[in-house]
Amino acid sequence: MANRKKETNSTEIAGRIYEVEDYKRQDQLSQGLAETHEQVSDAYMAGETFQEPKNKK
Repeated sequence: MANRKKETNSTEIAGRIYEVEDYKRQDQLSQGLAETHEQVSDAYMAGETFQEPKNKK
């Protein structure tokens, strides 16, 4: 039964998405989502892109 509760908790956390209010919340998940959102937003605004490294032969 403990396994089932743990599984449900994982599903709830995985289903959580960023909300504007996360910047004001004090829990670890909200702070992490707010920080990640800020990093992605900054990278997007700077025009950063991810490129796979080229294999050198």
